[in-house]
Amino acid sequence: MKISVTKLEYNNCAWECSAGHPRFSWVLEAEGQRQRQSAYRILVATSAALLAQEEPDLWDSGKVESEQSVFVPYAGADYASQRVCWWKVKVWDQDGQESAWSEAGSWFQGGPESWQGRWIGRTAEPGANGLLPSPYIRREFILGQSVKRAVIYATALGLYELRLNGQRVTDALFLPGWTDYNVRTQVQAFDVSGLLQAGENALGVILGTGWYAGYVGMNGKNIYGDQPQLLVQLEVELADGTYEILATDERWRTAIGPIHYSDLIKGETFDASAEWAGWDRPGFLEDGWQAAELFPDYKGELVVQAEPPIRVTEERRSVKTTVTADGASVLDMGQNMVGWARLNLATEPGDEITVRYAEMLNEDGTLYTANLRKAEQVNRYIARGGENEQLEPHFTFHGFRYIELSGYRGELTEDSVIGLVVHSDMQRTGSLETSDPMVNRLFQNIVWGLRGNYLSVPTDCPQRDERLGWTGDAQIFVRTASYIMNVSRFFHKYMIDITDTQQPNGAFPDVAPDGGWLKFKETINWFASHNAGWGDAGVVIPWTMYLAYGDRAILERHYDSMAAWIDYLKEESDGLLGDDRANYGDWLSIAADTPKDVLATAYFAYSTKLMAKIAGVLGKEADQQRYVQLFNEIAQAFTTAYVDAEGHIKGDTQTVYVLALYFGLLDGELHGKAAARLKQRIADNDGHLSTGFLGVGYLLPALSDNGMQDIAYSLLHKDTFPSWLYSVKHGATTIWERWDGWTDHNGFQDPHMNSFNHYSLGSVGEWMFRYMLGIEADEQQPGFKHAVIRPQPGGKLSHARGTYDTPYGRYAVRWEQRGGQLELEVTVPVNATATVHLPGKALKLPALAELAVATGNTAYGSVGAGEEQAARSVEASRSYDIGSGVYRFVCAWE
Repeated sequence: MKISVTKLEYNNCAWECSAGHPRFSWVLEAEGQRQRQSAYRILVATSAALLAQEEPDLWDSGKVESEQSVFVPYAGADYASQRVCWWKVKVWDQDGQESAWSEAGSWFQGGPESWQGRWIGRTAEPGANGLLPSPYIRREFILGQSVKRAVIYATALGLYELRLNGQRVTDALFLPGWTDYNVRTQVQAFDVSGLLQAGENALGVILGTGWYAGYVGMNGKNIYGDQPQLLVQLEVELADGTYEILATDERWRTAIGPIHYSDLIKGETFDASAEWAGWDRPGFLEDGWQAAELFPDYKGELVVQAEPPIRVTEERRSVKTTVTADGASVLDMGQNMVGWARLNLATEPGDEITVRYAEMLNEDGTLYTANLRKAEQVNRYIARGGENEQLEPHFTFHGFRYIELSGYRGELTEDSVIGLVVHSDMQRTGSLETSDPMVNRLFQNIVWGLRGNYLSVPTDCPQRDERLGWTGDAQIFVRTASYIMNVSRFFHKYMIDITDTQQPNGAFPDVAPDGGWLKFKETINWFASHNAGWGDAGVVIPWTMYLAYGDRAILERHYDSMAAWIDYLKEESDGLLGDDRANYGDWLSIAADTPKDVLATAYFAYSTKLMAKIAGVLGKEADQQRYVQLFNEIAQAFTTAYVDAEGHIKGDTQTVYVLALYFGLLDGELHGKAAARLKQRIADNDGHLSTGFLGVGYLLPALSDNGMQDIAYSLLHKDTFPSWLYSVKHGATTIWERWDGWTDHNGFQDPHMNSFNHYSLGSVGEWMFRYMLGIEADEQQPGFKHAVIRPQPGGKLSHARGTYDTPYGRYAVRWEQRGGQLELEVTVPVNATATVHLPGKALKLPALAELAVATGNTAYGSVGAGEEQAARSVEASRSYDIGSGVYRFVCAWE
């Protein structure tokens, strides 16, 4: 058949994890052009065998006449949780031709019917440095028969590593993830049928303090609690159909083991010589172990994991090794990254090996650690001894490019130190490459900034004593992130973190989950009205997720919270004007003091504008009209208070003009005058930008939207301070927090603010996809069911190309300048459409047809029949509506 299903996706609303709420999506492929789905049929069964026999006992949708291939809701029979469900789909194309069945997909639904386990652990005394050792916990049990099916449900207040019969149960890390533990904790479920055996078995767990009881951010430790705790329930179906349940209680045994401490901020000390051989296997002698301590029942909510798992996603070897004056080996990994080093060393018993991490080197070749503040990026090991002893930390991570190894007496090989890259494991969706190597390196730096900071929550930085989910950083970068990776699940979970931390008066937080702001609110005044551009993440992120993925669920889930935020802003305003208490302002702008009341008013208007759109999507017409009116009133108040007749805005910074233009706050002549003034302010700064965190993401879009594409490209290509390529020129492999960063451009650089992996200024990635490549969503058909392809070539670039994997499949754009012509190639996925806007004048159809013949590929061709007629004229329309397939255009270009 022409059309086929190539990918299945099961989408469950993270906040509706009980049975009955799955949603199904699939991606299609087909030869030729203008291919679409006209109908589908879904089968759901309780076993793979029933599904293969086409005897679904849960749901047969029948043939449904519909193009919908994303978020199709389950409408079958009720079924119990704790069940693996199997599904497949077939589709019909626009001509009624039927596809083959897809491969089978499956999902596990729900949690335990009831928790029989108790929260257990071991109250430990902190060491000399105030850090807790990690408890080891175990339980042996006997199964009288072979196992038909077995599932472990597990969670912790802290972090846990789960082992069964000597094997690690999962490759997921930092479980159960970071949430506001005062409100909710995530639960994981694992099918362990293949790890159990008839007879003796042993289940072992290592507990870490994690975000719950360890150091978090700059506000110390014990933000949520003071001792890690564990909850586990193993449910086993035996061969005869009977069930056995093993749950945590006082019969489990605990001991303080070889991990002296393992802290997210302070690193780890691990005594491998003190580890018990076979502690996680049956038959271990529990000498010195004691009964587990029972802890009070958890008062928060236990929820199924919403976020993607954290994993090791790449291994890297060093590109260079040097030796310092004191004999330590320093390995350059060639890339600033997040994770840790896995050591494979020939050791003697008792060898003390220290591993330190840093992003930069001092002039003498030693590690630069002045920027870490109170963080200690150090792992210390006492070796057990062996020809190939493997050592790595358990519950900590580091931001680094350089690894210093000291205390090792052997010779290093290329496999002795392996750098492990760790982050929330999300599908890579966007690629981009241009004719300019510097721009390409900038894009890679943006990608690595995302990889380094998306770890359970979108942290600001991964190296110093912060690592918090700053909402301002998250909202300005979210659109860039959505192009690079599939961040749908990640931000669904993060929005829950934001709303969990929302205050009764409607104020959204500066950081989420709470990093001590609430616990220490009497002494820390970093919250509520002091966060324009930060709290607005609570509206910007859901709208962006809807635009990128077409999922209304996130809007429905958080509508009341977003409405409360708008009400809060209105209540806190003075005649609809924001106050000057927006504590952070346009953070780290360059010699440009954007007035905080102007910034606060602009963001108040923007969030209200988005709320009007959200209300419209959800069919709340009265709310939509009310928010439209409120936006118009805020815009008028903004104009009256801050804008003069010449279009000059209070503060006269680049950012005030950028926000006014991009947020649509000015009408008619004033809009044009403000655009001209932005152009002048850039010229006044010797053609350089001066924007900080909040202005930078909208700077190039505002220029491109207002006919200043040449200036946008000029700013992109600048490599003198301040500019994006300034850090690239100085060897950056991730985005720096500050425009000058390491270079101390202004003669004084506070090392406490030197983060070399801080993604906010990388929000220019959005412009690179939306404007340079021209791949943009259509608000009327979100999730890229219909795309607007409007490439804007320019600058020094002779070509650019990129891909973007959407819920419907892959869009691709490639453009290349050749003499006086521009060649444009566009790929649209099956069951989607696009409107292509040519950046130049269309040539006559023969040129288009000749090009198609020249490729020797019948998939290449001109536009549709009606459009071919229009293309016969040199004065042809510059926009074309196309269906799926690959298309090439040639434009006159100067």
